[in-house]
Amino acid sequence: MKVAVFGATGDTGIPLVKQLLLQGHEVTAIVRNPEKLELSGPRLEVIKGDVLNPASIEGNLAGKDAVLSVLGGNHRQPTTVYSKGMENIIKEMGESGVNRLICLSAETLKSKEESSFTERILVKVLWRIFHNLYSDMQRMEEEIYQSTVDWTIIRPPYLTNGAPKGSYRISFDKPVKKGKGRITRADLAASIVDQLKNPDSVHSVAYVCAK
Repeated sequence: MKVAVFGATGDTGIPLVKQLLLQGHEVTAIVRNPEKLELSGPRLEVIKGDVLNPASIEGNLAGKDAVLSVLGGNHRQPTTVYSKGMENIIKEMGESGVNRLICLSAETLKSKEESSFTERILVKVLWRIFHNLYSDMQRMEEEIYQSTVDWTIIRPPYLTNGAPKGSYRISFDKPVKKGKGRITRADLAASIVDQLKNPDSVHSVAYVCAK
């Protein structure tokens, strides 16, 4: 497939691009700082662009089969990179005729009813620290829900840089039953790539964790 990736220079973006290339996909990485992506190959195109600047991504999604957004960062100050960024991505997808979107979000956005007592305490603490980050992610998800694209939202737990286990657990529209509260970024990347050809993930929130 021909895939565009936003956030390709991030901690999840780099293993995601590696996974895509390993599986034979053609990747267009749209990043603010191309020099930060220390990857190359005949199936990788790197384009300078910023999701908060619509003009910089205009025309770069044409001919793509899917768009993957793995924007990240520990934003403690007010931000619109997720919500406004997603608004601009979806608009450009519509103008370019691209309908498949997979977007990385966070497990902390699940409802209280879906969380255990211990999880609710932890989430409350995290929301106090990263209120601006999670609030904008919520707005991002609302942008996706209100769109007409074939979307999948990925909500992982705590991310680690450990060695990939080569497997993961996934559940759609409900948290993984007795799921482990962590997953390596490499395994998360594999789970994202797997959803490209999984019709069950369309219009679904996917929860993933280590196996």
